[in-house]
Amino acid sequence: MTIDEVTRRIGEIGIIPVVRAATFDEARSAVEAISAGGILIIEITMTVPNASAVIRDVVRKYGGRLVTGAGTVATAASAEACLDAGAEFLVSPGISLPVLRAAQARGKLAIPGALTPTEVMLAQSEGARLVKIFLCGNVGGPKYIKALRAPFPDLALIPTGGVNLANVAEYMSAGSFALGVGADLVDTMALRQGNVQKITETAKALIEAIRTARRPEYSLAAPPSQPAR
Repeated sequence: MTIDEVTRRIGEIGIIPVVRAATFDEARSAVEAISAGGILIIEITMTVPNASAVIRDVVRKYGGRLVTGAGTVATAASAEACLDAGAEFLVSPGISLPVLRAAQARGKLAIPGALTPTEVMLAQSEGARLVKIFLCGNVGGPKYIKALRAPFPDLALIPTGGVNLANVAEYMSAGSFALGVGADLVDTMALRQGNVQKITETAKALIEAIRTARRPEYSLAAPPSQPAR
C-alpha cells in the first residue's frame, strides 16, 4: 500500500489499536478479536515477544484486508525488520530521524510521537503526515488536542494514552484525525482468561462511537500532502 492509501484507511476507520501482549499467541488472539469487531487496522508493538514474526504472521493471514503496522519502533534496525515482515506503517513513541528516514526510503508511512509544540514542529519539518500525541491523557487530553490544533490546523493528530469509549466523542470534536487505543481495548486480563469476546465487543463499540462522534470534515479526509524530503 502507498502512504496515501494507508493514511486514508486510518482516517476512514479512525482507530489504531495498539497491541501489547506477553506472548506471540496472545498477540495473535488480540488481532483476531479486534478484526472480528470491525477494526481493520492493527499496530503490533515491538514490546511483544518476536514482534516481527507476529507482524509476518498477521500479514500472511489477513493480507490486504487488514492494515498491519508496527509500534514502539525506536531504531532503524527495528524499522527495517518490521518493514521486511510486511508492516505498512511504523509508529514511534518519540521522534526518531533514523526511523523516519528508513520509512521514507521504502515509501512507507511513519508516524512519529510528539508531545510539545516544539516536537510537533520538528515532526512536521521532517515531512510527517500524521503525528501521534503521546501521552496525551496526561497533559489535558481533548483540551490539549484542541489547543494544538490552533497553531497546527493542517496537521493530522492522533492522541494516544488514556483514550477510551468515554472520551471518544470529546477527542473527535477537539479535531483528532484518529485515535490510538491500547489497554482500554486490548484487555490483558481478558486475553489471559481467553475472553476475547470482550475485546471484540469493545472494538465494535469504539467503531460505533467514532461513527457517531466524528466531525463531518474528518469522515473520509486525509491530511494534506507534505513536501518530500
